[in-house]
Amino acid sequence: MFLNFMKKEEDGRDTVDLSAELDRSDKKCAFLLLAARALLQCTREFALDVQELDTPAFKAGLGELAERLAAEEKLSRVEALFESRKSGISTFANRQKDYLREREKEFKDIIDILTKAMVVMDSDNRDYNHDILAQSKRIEDITHLDDIKRLKQALLLEVDNMREAVREKESRDGAKIESLSKQVAVLNTELQSARTESERDGLTGVLNRRTFDRFLAELVEQNTLKAQDFALLMIDIDDFKRINDSYGHPVGDSVLAAVANKCRQSIRGEDFLARYGGEEFAIILPGASLRNAVKKGRQICQTIAATRYLLEGVDSGEPLGLTVSIGISIYGKADTAAALVHRADKALYVAKGTGKNRTCSEKDIR
Repeated sequence: MFLNFMKKEEDGRDTVDLSAELDRSDKKCAFLLLAARALLQCTREFALDVQELDTPAFKAGLGELAERLAAEEKLSRVEALFESRKSGISTFANRQKDYLREREKEFKDIIDILTKAMVVMDSDNRDYNHDILAQSKRIEDITHLDDIKRLKQALLLEVDNMREAVREKESRDGAKIESLSKQVAVLNTELQSARTESERDGLTGVLNRRTFDRFLAELVEQNTLKAQDFALLMIDIDDFKRINDSYGHPVGDSVLAAVANKCRQSIRGEDFLARYGGEEFAIILPGASLRNAVKKGRQICQTIAATRYLLEGVDSGEPLGLTVSIGISIYGKADTAAALVHRADKALYVAKGTGKNRTCSEKDIR
């Protein structure tokens, strides 16, 4: 009986230890899943929004991988998907490195052009100075002539020589300055284009997340000196994953571009539109009250819901209808950029949870 009691006690401890170990294992798996999704999101953020790198497709692939991880599918399926994406991540990283190296080389070329131009002009100036010194020596020698007539003729000749030297120098300098100006103008155009490209989303053409974060931070900072109302609209395309799954990523990309275009048409020139990430967009309305922002959000919802899109290459031929959900926050005294985004996100969550295709504000948050 004593032995049986000990065995039961040991069995009980084993069960408790196993349960604790399983609990620790579950927590560890949950943490690793969260960490993996966070790393995938960080990788998306580090990817440059450059069309020639095909960044939208790369980000879409990472987004799909993150969704599949969150869905907790069979391990074998997740492993296969990860293996298929792993080489693509490495390839994209190498292509991005090559792109940055090329941009670095372009900047070095600019420095090289300007340096060579300075060297050439310095050399020309030395030659010119040498010629002037030689002429001044000849003029000095002329002063030793006794014959006034010969002195006058010699001086006139040297004056003509000096004038010709100055004209030649001006002509050479003008040609070099014109050539240099053209090269600098071309480089300025390329740099401006590169700067604009770095600020915009390659797929939709609107401003990107990096530019949005900078603009919102600056706007909040400005409000510490001079208060000005502004509203933030977070816009999410409803059931976007279903569109991708049903029609494919090319149609999904077209949908993103179409929604971006509708949003652009619905706002003023001074308003700010950016792709926040994935199928989500952000609009900042300077000077807008919460009431006006909600009105604008409802207008955007109605405009997009009333539009039908014909799909190229889709056999059904049925036009596609879209809807969006919108969450809105309004700047308050001592607000931070993170707090504004958080409230708009919560309002967006309410809009999604109460039927989609609607606009909710921070006042609707329970």
